[in-house]
Amino acid sequence: MKSKRDARLKRARKSRSKIRELLVPRLCVYRSPRHTYAQIISEDGAHVKVAASTLESALRDGPTGNIEGAAKVGALIAERAKAAGFERVAFDRSGYKYHGRVKALADAAREAGLQF
Repeated sequence: MKSKRDARLKRARKSRSKIRELLVPRLCVYRSPRHTYAQIISEDGAHVKVAASTLESALRDGPTGNIEGAAKVGALIAERAKAAGFERVAFDRSGYKYHGRVKALADAAREAGLQF
């Protein structure tokens, strides 16, 4: 019997195979019970170009494991991505459902000007 983690990773592999066909960088999201992480990974999947998380001192002051913290990470990753020259990315939710913290991060990144 598969664990929840194995099922999530299987969903993630399936979506990542479709994202690779698009040939655009991907905005990858990971969430743990305490923190939220976001990375922009190159088209070939070899290099992390931009990263942001609630572990950073600027975001660690307030809440880190809820929707507010995820929204702050989304805005920060979009700001850094635009500074690095990324306008358009593919959103990789890593097999998580698109609600709660994942949705808050995506909405904040879109409001900050990142297109996906």
